[in-house]
Amino acid sequence: MLPILILLPNAAQARDWQADAAQSTLTFKGSYQGEAFEGKFKKFESAISYDDADAAKSKFDVKVDLASVDTASSERDDSLKGADFFDLKKFPQAHFVTTSFAKGADGTVTAQGTLTIRDQTKPVTLKVKFAATGDKATLDVDTTLKRIDFGLGTGKDWADISADIPVHGHLVLSGK
Repeated sequence: MLPILILLPNAAQARDWQADAAQSTLTFKGSYQGEAFEGKFKKFESAISYDDADAAKSKFDVKVDLASVDTASSERDDSLKGADFFDLKKFPQAHFVTTSFAKGADGTVTAQGTLTIRDQTKPVTLKVKFAATGDKATLDVDTTLKRIDFGLGTGKDWADISADIPVHGHLVLSGK
């Protein structure tokens, strides 16, 4: 029996990583009446498991506190928190979970997952860049969201805000 166990491959596990909240960022870009603005979410939590050698074993689970939105304009932030956009009273959190990863022949990695905002769950593809040195790593992810897909600002009052919202996450990680 022992020789058979020796022949079985070891089940590789993705490494768990802890994000440094003070150094990590979750940002987005938009425009209002043709004027560009940038924003960020000051509070989010993440559970990251990543295996650079076998991306398929990786997993991201990210929860975003939507009340922590900051666009450097309190008036705009209040509008984003209101019933026409995030509707924080009903939906205080956004949630992203990966469903699969793929590594291209050129080494690029994409993550497929689902994002839920306002009880609207939609598929999202992330471009992933992971760089590790020992027990430290950085994880950069990028995507562009269509705000209408999530019921964000669907009324005529929101016609002057950009429909496509580029999102960037930069996480500074340490190995668990």
